[in-house]
Amino acid sequence: MEIILVIIGLLLTIVGVLGCILPALPGPPFNLIAVVLLQLAFPDPLRANMLIIFVSLTIIVTGLDYVLPVIGAKKFGVSKYGVIGSFIGMIIGIFFTPVGMILGLILGAVLGELAAGKKKTEALKAGAVTFFLSIFMMLLKLSLSIVMSYYFIKESIGLLF
Repeated sequence: MEIILVIIGLLLTIVGVLGCILPALPGPPFNLIAVVLLQLAFPDPLRANMLIIFVSLTIIVTGLDYVLPVIGAKKFGVSKYGVIGSFIGMIIGIFFTPVGMILGLILGAVLGELAAGKKKTEALKAGAVTFFLSIFMMLLKLSLSIVMSYYFIKESIGLLF
């Protein structure tokens, strides 16, 4: 039974890391589930405080992923149209590789701002802001997922072999 849980956990770690790049998948929660499965498969592979830290960081990072782009966009004067445009552009861009997703995000924000009646420079600023905030969140999620993946793999190998 332990091996099955570890295999499922390994698949979840892979999906979790990919989920940090693809917006359709929530990356860190998948990695957290993998770590929890490891806890269920083996008696106490990670200390309780480490598990609490992973749960806390996952909640914080996942919450920030939804809130930070909106707060940042508002702080830098991006309109509702720019935020909606960036989201639509990113979704359309998913079908055209990760580069298409990033370009869709930027183009969507710019087009949304232009549709809201903003000047070209303001629209380009909106594109830049949404781009940098999205990249920042992607790197933050990826960092957390890689750390949890590392602990999962390290503890799995140590416990299985």
